[in-house]
Amino acid sequence: MAAPPLAPAGRARRTDPVSQLLGEIWHGALDPGYTAAAATAGRPATRRRPVRLLTGVGLVLIGVLLAVALAQTRASAPAVARQREALDARIRQQTVAYDAMTSQVTALQGEVSRLKDEELSATGQGNALAGRLATLELQSAQVAVTGPGLRITLDDAATPPPGTDPTVDRVLDRDLQSVVNGLWAAGAEAVAVNDQRLTGLSAIRSAGDAILVDYRPLTRPYVVTAIGDANAIQVAFVTGPAGQALRTLEQAYGIRYSIQTVTGQTLPAASTVELRYARAKEAGR
Repeated sequence: MAAPPLAPAGRARRTDPVSQLLGEIWHGALDPGYTAAAATAGRPATRRRPVRLLTGVGLVLIGVLLAVALAQTRASAPAVARQREALDARIRQQTVAYDAMTSQVTALQGEVSRLKDEELSATGQGNALAGRLATLELQSAQVAVTGPGLRITLDDAATPPPGTDPTVDRVLDRDLQSVVNGLWAAGAEAVAVNDQRLTGLSAIRSAGDAILVDYRPLTRPYVVTAIGDANAIQVAFVTGPAGQALRTLEQAYGIRYSIQTVTGQTLPAASTVELRYARAKEAGR
């Protein structure tokens, strides 16, 4: 058989267009990304090993830090407990000293009142002035008062309602403020909280978990007493905003409270008083 003739030198070989297209499809059927992955499939994963090593080292360091923090917390727990006990003891000591000084101030106030009455009773003008002073002392809580009234006792929730924040099941300073203001609005003539007489300048605040009345800490339960027409005060208080607020505290947070009328109770005089004077403005100032 004769060999096929060779193509002349310098001339391109002619191809069928259909055959050329089929050849391109055949050679380019594999996606370039798969081609690159297949080319590197047999190589060792040298880059993944450092990443895994760094991750392991990081986890070990985090574990060590947590262990050190836990050890330090356990080691400092006794010291914190001792500091808390020392602070509690100091608070109790200062409270006892405050009570002693308050009793001394009350005794001195009684002595001053006795001497004042003796001096004023010597003249007719003094007697008139004594009557005016008695009214002002009553209004400014400078004398003890006795009479019928209302007693409201508040305490923290025994068991917080399910699903509530355990930090809101306590009586707060604003709760006592609401009760006191409600009693004043209901017609109370005198109000005291845990036997601490309130004046127009008294402050009910909080310091941490403690409630302070004129910077003196209170203890649970909180007893708010009011002097006045017991029935009228009770009706006005219960139907007013303060009574509604108490019912909301009971239903929402489990705060416990009770309201009772009393036929006779004595409220002590305020322990301290701050006198303020009004002065005429001078010309040119």
